[in-house]
Amino acid sequence: MIDTPSPLVDQYCHGVLRTELGLGTFEARLGRADGPPAPGTTFFDTQTGFAVRRWCPPLLGLEPHCPPARYLARRRELGVLEAGRRLLRGSGISTYLMDTGLPGDLTGPSELAASADAEAYEIVRLELLAEQVADTSGTVEGFLANLAESVHGAAASAVAFTSVAAVRRGVALAPGPPGPGEVRRAAGRWLAGRPVGGALADPVLVRHLLWVAVASGRPLQLHTGGGDPMLLADFAGATAGLGTDLVLLHGYPYHRQAAHLASVFPHVYADSGPALAHTGARAAAVLAEILELVPFGKLLFSSGAHGLPELHVVGAQVFREALARVLGGWVRDGAWSRTDAERVARMIAAGNACRVYGLPVSGTAGNGRRGPAWPAGTPFRPGGTPFAVSGSPGHG
Repeated sequence: MIDTPSPLVDQYCHGVLRTELGLGTFEARLGRADGPPAPGTTFFDTQTGFAVRRWCPPLLGLEPHCPPARYLARRRELGVLEAGRRLLRGSGISTYLMDTGLPGDLTGPSELAASADAEAYEIVRLELLAEQVADTSGTVEGFLANLAESVHGAAASAVAFTSVAAVRRGVALAPGPPGPGEVRRAAGRWLAGRPVGGALADPVLVRHLLWVAVASGRPLQLHTGGGDPMLLADFAGATAGLGTDLVLLHGYPYHRQAAHLASVFPHVYADSGPALAHTGARAAAVLAEILELVPFGKLLFSSGAHGLPELHVVGAQVFREALARVLGGWVRDGAWSRTDAERVARMIAAGNACRVYGLPVSGTAGNGRRGPAWPAGTPFRPGGTPFAVSGSPGHG
């Protein structure tokens, strides 16, 4: 085995719930379905559920693999704030890049940073930004001008943009931006027909929005939604050489395709993502398949966690264990040196994210752990201001 990297930069996640959860509402957060488990079954009987029971109980003072009811009773005994604090601080994640575009009673970056004794940066969801602009813009011209201004303003403080356009089967990701007339007509149709708060679904406007974001120079994260990332190949080709990195999120079960795109285009990166937490005890096999194709400087760790602090813990611990198994196995076989394996592990765990998102070198995080470090000589690209707990370095 190799030394597992710590701390980690979680390059894509969400906030955690502020409210206490019962057994049913807790386990619904373990599954990938929108509803409850089938009658007579439980989402605890999944790879994610087993991983939660392995890694999380010790952080709350219980033995690994304790029954779900006992674990949740201990969680309620501690209270949601204290349980969340123990779990987040036990995850080994020192930096969170957070998509703040999901609804619900979720913590924001500053609140998560304080609870986790870490740093947190905001990722702005483009579709939500456009919807908020539309709610306060009375004309087509006003909407388009305000949209451009809002994206520009967000780029000054956010570390990245993210979009769910690719979840719509790539309909908005044709190569090249739409023309000005096409954009104005699409904006007129959308504004005339949408209720206040209505979701952005017009493919022309989404395409326009992506290209406005590309022009900002900030990294752009693209959700693939479990679809084939190869649908993004034309868009990736069209954005090559423009100075904006693309990060493909949630590629599983098409993780090899995402790794392939990262190997073909210099500005495209792949994300390990919540696939490792979802596959649990089989995570090493999935990670090995990604590492068959992806250049090692193009893969970034993320938990993709949403709602439960347990998912941050599981994402981090399963990732570390899978990485140690895969790279450690190659060292034992003589294919890799231990020095190279540990260097690559540090790149995937934190170094690649620091480079892509322009995260400055941290001296120590708020809890005294070493923060993420860049390779020597790497230039600093100014990023967003982190939400840091007292005692953590503030970065401009």
